[in-house]
Amino acid sequence: MALTLRSRLAKLPQDPAHQPERTRSPRPAALTPGAACRPEMIPLPGLTELTVDPPRQPEETRAPGLAALTLEPVHCRPELLDACADLINEQWPRSRASRLHSLGQSSDNFPLCLMLLSPHPMPGHPPIVVGHARLSRVLDRPQSLLVETVVVARALRGRGFGRRLMEGLEAFAQARGFHRLHLTTHDQLHFYAHLGYQLGEPVQGLVFASRRLPAALLSAFSRAPCRRPPCKAPSLAAHTAPKASKGPSLPPPPPLPEPLATSLPPPPGLSPPSLLETGYHDLRGDPIFWMEKDI
Repeated sequence: MALTLRSRLAKLPQDPAHQPERTRSPRPAALTPGAACRPEMIPLPGLTELTVDPPRQPEETRAPGLAALTLEPVHCRPELLDACADLINEQWPRSRASRLHSLGQSSDNFPLCLMLLSPHPMPGHPPIVVGHARLSRVLDRPQSLLVETVVVARALRGRGFGRRLMEGLEAFAQARGFHRLHLTTHDQLHFYAHLGYQLGEPVQGLVFASRRLPAALLSAFSRAPCRRPPCKAPSLAAHTAPKASKGPSLPPPPPLPEPLATSLPPPPGLSPPSLLETGYHDLRGDPIFWMEKDI
């Protein structure tokens, strides 16, 4: 009887819910995670395929082509006023408001500010201001212009932009009936000499031009006063003291001071003997060279 029960129990199927769970460490090849939890496998390249990303080098600003440059008056491109003021202040720092006010005075009646423009590398953007110069009328010289505030962007110097700016100025002035340009410089004598400028005499530029003020009136303020013979001081010895005066006599007045000797500029037409010598100085006492060129 017992043997019969045991044999029947052995044949009974075991309930999987009550079967103790046996954990086996599966083989690595048998691990097949689901698609949801499967990590993204990135194959490692071979040693020959490893490339180290070089450090990012700053992009060099490409110099624009000289043939693409244009010269335009600043009052025709008011949207470039700020960029032009920044360019000039980079060389000669000044109040931004004052610089913008000076540029805003540009007109066809002079003084006139010109900008050397380069097309922007990105289409649809305004051009880039790479140079500037100012032209003013010259007193008593209707066919002359005074060139001032010549500057080129620092990053573009030494690449021919200064020459391109000056050649554009000459063509601009010549097309409007002017035949001579004047300028001053402290340290760019050889640059202007290569462009054909020679040492000359000082001229006076007109800050403004108005038809209401005749040239004769403006000329009167610029000319040196005429030398007159020195006035003779009255001789005190010739005057006798009045007889009714009483008391001690007054001491004689001190002698008049001798006139100070002033250094006069060299006469017109005589230029300094070399580019390293000049008889003119600016308000700070630094030597200044006046140069001119017929166009």
